[in-house]
Amino acid sequence: MLDIKLIKENPEEIKKRLLTRGKDFSEEIDTLLALDTERRTLIADTESRRAKQNQISKEIPMLKKEGKDTSLILAEMKELSDLVKAGTEKISALDEKIENILLCMPNTPNASVPVGKDDSENVEIRRWGTPKEFSFEPQAHWDIGKNLDILDPDTAAKVTGTRFHFYKGLGARLERAVINYYLDTHTKNGYTEVFPPYMVNRDSMRGTGQLPKFEEDAFKVENNGYFLVPTAEVPVTNMHRNEILDGDKLTIKYCAYSACFRAEAGSAGRDQRGLIRQHQFNKVELVKFAKPEESYDELESLTKDATGALEGLGLPYRVVCLSTGDMGFSSAKTYDVEVWMPSYNRYVEISSCSNFEDYQARRANIKFKESGDSKARLVHTLNGSGLAVGRTVAAILENYQNEDGTVTIPEALVPYMHCDKIEK
Repeated sequence: MLDIKLIKENPEEIKKRLLTRGKDFSEEIDTLLALDTERRTLIADTESRRAKQNQISKEIPMLKKEGKDTSLILAEMKELSDLVKAGTEKISALDEKIENILLCMPNTPNASVPVGKDDSENVEIRRWGTPKEFSFEPQAHWDIGKNLDILDPDTAAKVTGTRFHFYKGLGARLERAVINYYLDTHTKNGYTEVFPPYMVNRDSMRGTGQLPKFEEDAFKVENNGYFLVPTAEVPVTNMHRNEILDGDKLTIKYCAYSACFRAEAGSAGRDQRGLIRQHQFNKVELVKFAKPEESYDELESLTKDATGALEGLGLPYRVVCLSTGDMGFSSAKTYDVEVWMPSYNRYVEISSCSNFEDYQARRANIKFKESGDSKARLVHTLNGSGLAVGRTVAAILENYQNEDGTVTIPEALVPYMHCDKIEK
């Protein structure tokens, strides 16, 4: 959530920065400022009446003691009480309107983010590895999975619906191997492993920015109001909701495996096949809580941790900085990591690493103190996929496929797989 103080101090600058996201928020900001002015006037009037109430309440016992008629002053007290109550209710209603506007406004892009209308204006930062040249026509991972009998979307469609998968045999083992490899890699890099709930409450979804803006994209459990997590970012970030952290312990680093659930699963067409866009998928997430002055260094190191895991698998990738028009709602700056997919003949997103600055922390009320007597400040939160597991499996099947239809296991996964090849 944006800081209303910053909006009031320089509304035109905030309008300008938000406009780079592709939408004009001038009307919302003007409404916000008008509501805030009305609120401040109401507060002043209500406090003035409350002070008069207190003054009169002190006079009443004296008047009664002197035997004077208090009927008029009691009537005045009743009128003041009604006005204070009405004013308080109006202030609460204005607070709710202001909060609703702020909750639906995205984060302002950091000054280092390239300005652009969409993903066509993302900026490539670096590449690693060279895409393999095949001596045969490489197959798509869904065909490889079907031929090896390790991926079964048809049975999943019967049992559940489209965009779900059964993993079978060595396919299931490969998914599990990738999860364990990622967790082991990141814990060696200083992340604390947590295994979070797969369901969260409304406050948690609001804290990380999924609500109220994207409620229709979430899977909601109707009988209790919980939401299935769209990513482990939500439960892990909310571990510290309404807390004041010890500044000496920052940066705090977590890694977490979870199943993820998303109602929106991308556009129609090619992505409806295979493992790239699913309603349910596995992911290992990286989450950080950092001091504001250190958060952009932490974003660089978080991105390197994600890409380092890919390098360990020998999968070619590139890193791009998202333009203002392609960034996520809560992000101030995002790097996407894209893995090479032979069947697509291009790089495909496998991780998104973002610095939210204090946007999520303000919503979730997460602060820190440098020392016991210092003023509490909002932390900066960061997260990144470390990495999407299903997409990693897809990339392995495509990049490590052989002409005879088998798939070679990357060396780093052999200890987890207990074999070096998948064959029918």
